[in-house]
Amino acid sequence: MEKKILKKILIFDVDGVLVSSKSNMRVSWEAVRKKFNLKKNFKDYFLLIGRPFEKILSTLKIKKDYSKIKKLYSDVSIKNTNKIKFYKNTKKELNNLKNLNFTLCIVTSKDLKRTKLFLKQVIKLFKVIQCPQKKLKGKPYPDQINNVIKKLNAKKKDCVYIGDMYIDFLAAKKAGIDFIFAKWGYGNIKGSKYLNNIRDIKHFVKYNNK
Repeated sequence: MEKKILKKILIFDVDGVLVSSKSNMRVSWEAVRKKFNLKKNFKDYFLLIGRPFEKILSTLKIKKDYSKIKKLYSDVSIKNTNKIKFYKNTKKELNNLKNLNFTLCIVTSKDLKRTKLFLKQVIKLFKVIQCPQKKLKGKPYPDQINNVIKKLNAKKKDCVYIGDMYIDFLAAKKAGIDFIFAKWGYGNIKGSKYLNNIRDIKHFVKYNNK
């Protein structure tokens, strides 16, 4: 195993890193696809996850009412919370990392309401939960990560972003912080530091007590 990297702040993506949410996304997308007669299938949508929802719709060249599509997607997603599952050992390992003095944070493209709902069993462990907000560009821009760092008055060298998509890697790179690829997630990133499962974090990252 490589030499441990020294960090104080662990910033996590949500979908594909902390929770398995593909089934929830699928049923939500199929609902809006049927309601608004969209031609793009779930595979087209899923290839773009990680970006702000409106950006996905724009990229897919969907020109219908974004606010109505987003609301229905969110409503169906919330009704199907039972399809959201934590990855094995996630809750236990997050508690372990907290007990090792790491500051845990979230940077996600998911809205705050659903993020709190889906992570309610562990939400108290996170110091900052950064969801999309006005005046902050979504991934791959670094705005959300930089806002977390600003809120914590932290140094970039003390932070690492843990994600599962190339867009997460780009956001971390543009923010000037280290990135670790969650290999169990939805993406495939070559040449990046990676974890086989969440239990590897404490073996890969050491708390910097300086």
